[in-house]
Amino acid sequence: MTQHHLPLLETVATPALWAWTLAGVLALFAVDFVITRRPHEVSTREAVGWSAFYIALPLAFGAWIWAAYGGDTGLAFLSGYVVEKSLSVDNLFVFMLLLGGFAVPRVLQQRVLLIGVAGALVMRAVFIALGAVLLARFSVTFLVFGLVLLASAVKVWRDAVRGHDDEPDVGSLVVVRWIRRVLPVSDGYRGTALVTSEGGRRVVTPLLVAVLAILAVDLLFAVDSVPAVFGITGDPYLVFVTNAFALMGLRALYFLISGVLSRLVHLGHGMALILVFIAVKLILHWAHTVWHAVPTVPTLWSLAVIVAILVGTTVSSLAASRRAGAGRRALAE
Repeated sequence: MTQHHLPLLETVATPALWAWTLAGVLALFAVDFVITRRPHEVSTREAVGWSAFYIALPLAFGAWIWAAYGGDTGLAFLSGYVVEKSLSVDNLFVFMLLLGGFAVPRVLQQRVLLIGVAGALVMRAVFIALGAVLLARFSVTFLVFGLVLLASAVKVWRDAVRGHDDEPDVGSLVVVRWIRRVLPVSDGYRGTALVTSEGGRRVVTPLLVAVLAILAVDLLFAVDSVPAVFGITGDPYLVFVTNAFALMGLRALYFLISGVLSRLVHLGHGMALILVFIAVKLILHWAHTVWHAVPTVPTLWSLAVIVAILVGTTVSSLAASRRAGAGRRALAE
């Protein structure tokens, strides 16, 4: 394989910036853990407030990145964040099915999501570090990532065609089968406890099983999301912060849009198109490292294409939902 040390993988982050960023992420998670310590059902007002905060925060951070490191870097951050946020919305379909499949009480759902998000961020940090090393050493990694995204796009498109109506068979998940084989599971939920005592012995609660199932699924999601954002920027710091911002806002976003997710009937198709676009971008970049006459896709074009797909997907989804609703009302009459 071709040895290739790419300027693209240089990072804007100093050790001090990394330290401040990690401290900020930990502080935000600490606040969220305090908020979810008392189990409660999330109101629409609370979901709107936290969703607005977790959208304003990355936008403000992006403005600072733009001012401190220039427009190209700021645009790369914004494009990467849009990609990660859009992929996270599609992932919420699966989270919704899993939480329903485990019959997680609504008052405990935000705790499951928060612990799952924290674990997911740790796993993605490992993926990002590994991806950065491979991209810096072997230019063919761009081709591999592109092919992975193409395969993912095919799966996402097929899932979108099939729909999300089927209830998930949570008992068939590998992590669930393994836990139930080696560990006793309590009969019901015990508040926010992950482990409890029952009949004089220590047992795990269904809450822990649900959390681990979410983590296992998000590990699969990372196969899509990490290569996708590397298709936008090769800066490991920007890849990490875009993932962090997208994941940290996932809990509030879930409760805000869970009621309207079913209306976004074309979202999966849009995500598949975005993955195909980024896959082509990665493959072109690999080809450019081999033969410089091959053009690459500018970051501004990437952002424009991604936003256009998202807007088109949303508009067509809402229009299709309205037509379906009108059809059902006509039949009822």
